[in-house]
Amino acid sequence: EGGEEVGSQGLDKYLEQHVSELACDAVLVSDTGMAGINRPSLCVALRGLCYVELFVNGPTSDLHSGSYGGVVENPAIALARLISQLKDDSGKVLIPGFYDDVRTLGAADRAALQTAAKSDSDLLRSTGAPRLFGEPGFTPTERLGARPTLDVNGIYGGFTGEGAKTVIPAQAAAKISMRLVADQEPKKIGDLFERYVNQIAPDTVKVRVERLHGGHPYLARTDGPAIGAAKQALQEAFDSEPLLEREGGSIPIVVTLAQALKVDVVLMGFGYPDEHSHAPNEHLPLSHFDRGMVAAARFFEIAGSSLAAR
Repeated sequence: EGGEEVGSQGLDKYLEQHVSELACDAVLVSDTGMAGINRPSLCVALRGLCYVELFVNGPTSDLHSGSYGGVVENPAIALARLISQLKDDSGKVLIPGFYDDVRTLGAADRAALQTAAKSDSDLLRSTGAPRLFGEPGFTPTERLGARPTLDVNGIYGGFTGEGAKTVIPAQAAAKISMRLVADQEPKKIGDLFERYVNQIAPDTVKVRVERLHGGHPYLARTDGPAIGAAKQALQEAFDSEPLLEREGGSIPIVVTLAQALKVDVVLMGFGYPDEHSHAPNEHLPLSHFDRGMVAAARFFEIAGSSLAAR
């Protein structure tokens, strides 16, 4: 529908108003990836999202840093201090209550994630990072699919052009995304974030939080006929038993569809780890394109028979 990247503001209401016209037995979404080249997988969980913009304001206009440096707070420095208090050095989020609703990973969950785990070397190779980083006590795969996180997506303020300009900026801001897991609510997390930054902000600046986008996390039922049909279709198309993976990204419409239509949503996608998603040269292997068409066709055949027989 073309509005995903800006929050699909009218889509929830549209679904509520047209439930009878959209009635179905299951929903198939092909917006996820696979474990590797010709290594099929089904996504059984998506992280939700709480996306905010944090504004820090000081003087009413930019000031000369020679004339006023030392007598007024610099919003860019105040922002940096605020950001530094959002996470500790190990990557754990410091916002009080942030982890309160996170569903605990059981032994079976951890075993399933380990089966589909990406190696540390693969993650380093695909990211180009010098070393992995993240919340202690969890594997990289667990941190990606079953743990929430907080990231700064961009920072701006003051003079950023070529050369030098000695200013104390009137405002600095940061865009911050929080990925959420099962049982976390975007609104509650936004409330906790806003309360915390207001508590830790110095009284020498004013802070404001604008909520840009939110979406609920999704955890699929893995024993229904629809996902059974997807498993069989992938097995036939790729000649390999599909893994069950948890995706670190968000697809907010999935929860909306599941709740509005009261059906299972199957996440059967055909991307792969090195596809450069959301980056230059995003691409798809031709073998995934060809076999994906076969898998999709077989899914509809198998699901049609199994669901009709209920």
